[in-house]
Order: sequence, then structure tokens, then C-alpha cells
Amino acid sequence: MSETKKNPRLRDVIMIGAGPSALAAAVYTTREDIDTLLLEKGVIGGLAAITDIIDNYPGFSEGVSGLDLAQELQQQAERFGAEIELAEVKEIVDEGELKLVKTDGGDLRAKAVLIATGSDYKKLGIPGEMEYYGRGVHYCATCDGAFYRDKRLIVVGGGNSAAQEALFLTRFASKIDMLIRSDKMRASEVLQHRLHKEPKIKLHFNTTTDEILAEDGNVVAVKGTDKTKNEAVRIDTDGVFVFVGQKPTTEFLKSSGIELDEIGFIKTDEKLMTSMEGVFASGDVRSGATMQIASAVGEGATAALRIREYLED
Repeated sequence: MSETKKNPRLRDVIMIGAGPSALAAAVYTTREDIDTLLLEKGVIGGLAAITDIIDNYPGFSEGVSGLDLAQELQQQAERFGAEIELAEVKEIVDEGELKLVKTDGGDLRAKAVLIATGSDYKKLGIPGEMEYYGRGVHYCATCDGAFYRDKRLIVVGGGNSAAQEALFLTRFASKIDMLIRSDKMRASEVLQHRLHKEPKIKLHFNTTTDEILAEDGNVVAVKGTDKTKNEAVRIDTDGVFVFVGQKPTTEFLKSSGIELDEIGFIKTDEKLMTSMEGVFASGDVRSGATMQIASAVGEGATAALRIREYLED
């Protein structure tokens, strides 16, 4: 495998993404002296890095900051020799024994590829959402919540992430209106209990989010519909945080021929290999993933061992 070190455009394994799954995989591959390059287009650590507190990761009895966990994973992978570069992958092409990885910084080749690109936030697709993205419309409470100290906020969503982020935002906001389009929440009972006990949060069930209104470039309200009365409602706010789920980051695979499920997640076999030989997938981007950091890390370790077997064969 040492010949790859003589050619920086050729690697033993290229990992697309640098979230917990890929970083865990890199710890295993680099310890086996497998030349490993990680390509990340966004934040190293992925969505985990922008999560305030992770309460369910084994080994941390008091929880752990998502940023701290991501940094520890990165430092561990780099200590064993993993390289991380900021680049966006545009396409993967099967060239037989080698895989061509096209990026915005040029072409690379690898003997094996691990796709661990995770998922991204779903959008509402309503007027005003993209126009005021980052200027009143947000998808990350830990990133942008501090801008709204003593302000009014709207949180859209009824699942675990919406509940968790709304509770986090109470550190800053004076009032939070949660818009939930169904008649009940999908969040866990524990989180629902905490929401009902929080005086800053008001729940609006059966309420859709139809438009984000702004004046003079500033978000001022959300226009929705009360489905029980079939009446339009307007709720004033200084900002909107949207938490309606995630979608897989697999757009760059559409021309690759790699098989995806009906939602866009990557299908793999029992060895975590995709339909393209030598290309593996792990973590939240894989069809059937549990969307938990602990399982993503475990899959990364498994994928690394399968990659080692593949390279040896």
C-alpha cells in the first residue's frame, strides 16, 4: 500500500464526509497503516459537532458536548495519520480496481471508498424560507440561538430534535411558539413532559407553517393555518428555527449508478458494501441506519474492517 504515499492523488481509501462514522473508521484504517484521506465539504464532525449536548453516547455519564466529541474523534484519527481536507465530492466513477472521486478541487483516485456523508436538514419549501436563511430562518439552535437573547422565537416541528432544540433555545429566548402540524407530537414522552413544564414554550397543535413574513429585511412573523378551524393565523416572532427531519446527503451519487432506496439512502449488503464494488457506506447516509451517533461510530469501525479485508483480497 505504500505506493499510494508517493502519489497524493492516489489513496488506499478515500472517505467522503468527516462525521463520527468516518472519523471512527479512519481510526481503524490508519492504525492498520492504510493510507486514508477524508473529504469534508462542511463541518468536521457533521451534525454531531453542532449539537449542544449529547446525552446518550456511551461512556459519558453527564453527557458530552457535540463539539467536544467531534474534536476528540478528529484528534484521535489524525494522531494515527488520517488526513482531512475540505472539498466537495461531485461524483464517483468506477474504474475497476480504482475508483475516481471527482471533487471541486480536482480528481482523486482510491482503491476503496467509504461514503459517510450523513444527512442534512429538511426544508419547509415555503415563501420566505430561503430568502431569509441565516437572517431570521435557522436550522441549528446551538449555532444561532444566542443571537436571540430576550427575543421571541418560533420552532417548527414536533419530533425529538424540535423538542430538544426548543428546550435549548429557552436559554436565550423570552418566548417560544412551537408549531406542530398534527394533533400530537412525535417526540418522546420525556421530552414532551419537559416541554409542558417549560413556561416559555407554547405548543400550537394542528397548525401549519405557510409563509415567513419580513419587514425591512427582518423576519417579523409566521403565517400559518389552524387546521381545526380552517383559519389563517399570524404569530409574531423575531426568528424561526426549523426542525422537521433530515434527508440523506446523496445528491452527488445520482449519476454513479450506486443503488439508493426510495428516500435516497444508500443500500448496502451485510459487509456495508454498496452496489459498486469497493465502495462502502456507513452511518446516517445508509439505508436502515438508526440515526444515532453511537451506531454510526460502530458502523464506521465495521466498515473499516471490511475495507481492510477488501484491500487484502
